[in-house]
Amino acid sequence: MHIENLLIRKDLFEVNQDVVIEKKDSRKKWIVIATVMIIILVALDQFTKNLAVTYLKGNNGISIIPGVFRLFYLQNEGAAFGVLEGKQTFLMIITVIVLAAIVYILFRMPFTKRYTALRIVCYFLIAGAIGNMIDRFVYNYVVDFLYFELINFPIFNVADCYVTCSMAALFILLIFYYKDKELDFVFPKKKSVKE
Repeated sequence: MHIENLLIRKDLFEVNQDVVIEKKDSRKKWIVIATVMIIILVALDQFTKNLAVTYLKGNNGISIIPGVFRLFYLQNEGAAFGVLEGKQTFLMIITVIVLAAIVYILFRMPFTKRYTALRIVCYFLIAGAIGNMIDRFVYNYVVDFLYFELINFPIFNVADCYVTCSMAALFILLIFYYKDKELDFVFPKKKSVKE
């Protein structure tokens, strides 16, 4: 009987090792996916901004749907909708803090299919933050060029779309999809020691 117990324990150890290896492989897979996705999203944002600088700067823009939507170049020296204008250093610091928080959450998040939507939302948030941070660092302003003139909505860019849409998706996920208990990984509760 003692030998059978050892064999069972050995089998359990091998299974646990496989789970650990699978988790490491899953983590590596998600890191590669995240890196590629963020690079593509930031590249798309920067490409569209470069087009805006090249073709829209210094003119009245291009009307896509007359009276409704136009491409119009604007140098935004603030945050979204021009808030905190001229506070570039402050905005850079806030962006770095937000990026660090998102990366922390991503590494704490369980590597299961249940959290795929939340991961993708985080990737879009990171891409949006990096896209606008690049502009602030390089130009000391953010290039905006998408304008809904029908409602006189503030001019924005692709990175702003990433952030706005991902924040809306995050809100929906947190309210309707995830239970509070499923988000305990962010700030794990310490287990109480019973004497």
